[in-house]
Amino acid sequence: MFTVQQHDATMPARAGMLKTVHGTIETPAFMPVGSLGTVKGIDPDELQSCGYGLILGNAYHLYLRPGHTLIAEQGGLHRFMQWPGAILTDSGGFQMVSLADLCRITEDGVGFKSHLDGSWHQLTPELCMDIQVALGSDIMMMLDHCPPYPSTESQAREALERTTRWAHRCLAVPRQDHQLLFGIIQGGVFPHLRQEAASQLLELEFDGYALGGLSLGEEKATMFQIIQDVTAKLPLDRPRYLMGVGLPEDLVEGVCRGVDMFDCVIPTRHGRTGWLFTSFGRVLIKKAQYARDEGPIDPDCACPVCQRYSRAYLRHLFVSNEMLGVRLNTLHNLWYYGTLMSKIRNAIRHGQLQEFRTQFYQARDPHGQDVSSDTVCV
Repeated sequence: MFTVQQHDATMPARAGMLKTVHGTIETPAFMPVGSLGTVKGIDPDELQSCGYGLILGNAYHLYLRPGHTLIAEQGGLHRFMQWPGAILTDSGGFQMVSLADLCRITEDGVGFKSHLDGSWHQLTPELCMDIQVALGSDIMMMLDHCPPYPSTESQAREALERTTRWAHRCLAVPRQDHQLLFGIIQGGVFPHLRQEAASQLLELEFDGYALGGLSLGEEKATMFQIIQDVTAKLPLDRPRYLMGVGLPEDLVEGVCRGVDMFDCVIPTRHGRTGWLFTSFGRVLIKKAQYARDEGPIDPDCACPVCQRYSRAYLRHLFVSNEMLGVRLNTLHNLWYYGTLMSKIRNAIRHGQLQEFRTQFYQARDPHGQDVSSDTVCV
């Protein structure tokens, strides 16, 4: 299932292979988010051209629309969306935070009012598994209780203890032979709770382990320390997944601390808002300075957008609210993320991750996102 092929000599980073029935994924890997069965504006062929073999769907959203039973009738999520690669489905636990005003959490599960029509639903750990089994995803996530930020220590403890109890219930649900199940480590920003949560889930022998409840507003240094502490406790032969993170520098720092998998809406959402990622930082394409700029977004980028279109044209599309502009922005950002992860993997395999990390920050705009000074890996 998962094999580590190369360890970095100075940091916990590693390069590996995650085998699924829908292809083998090289790690560290980033997963584009396709909550509703599509990565917004991008078709499957384009996703593959960007180097992706694994994407994320959301059980909560697909349960509400069009329904997991309908998708099962259509042959499963892969066939429904015509995606030949692997799919990881999130359980919907994060929606407890993002849609907190619509949810009520009990020991049985999560009661929630649909954000679509106001109808009431009860998402139990068992139903969460049943939904993902019906979708046919390659990697399923257990239902977890994700505490909001900030939370008190008692609130974080309550969430992690409930998550552990739900973990037992999720594991008891039969699933298809090819489906892997990951556990989710909670505990808020409290190091001892994170360690306790990890210990409890390690006893249950999940196929992989995820860190949930991060990047919710805590300081970056706090997030990085939690990642470093928790990954050090996890088994070497299981993939480690940092949920909902993040910016390019977050991926670099997460890999340096031993993370194998990431997902985030940032590249697609930023594409829709005109923020474009480059080797030298971020470009806000709507700025007037690009109105007559004939150059590509990034001269060092090999994506189809940079090879064909100018900044001036992309700015015109964006300020004119043309759909093509959003599509091209998103395609470029996804290509950037795919290329970044490929470079990180190559650096690990050649024993050059520290050099890559240094060059990554040196190349960025001095007014951009350089966080290297306060994110030292040990």
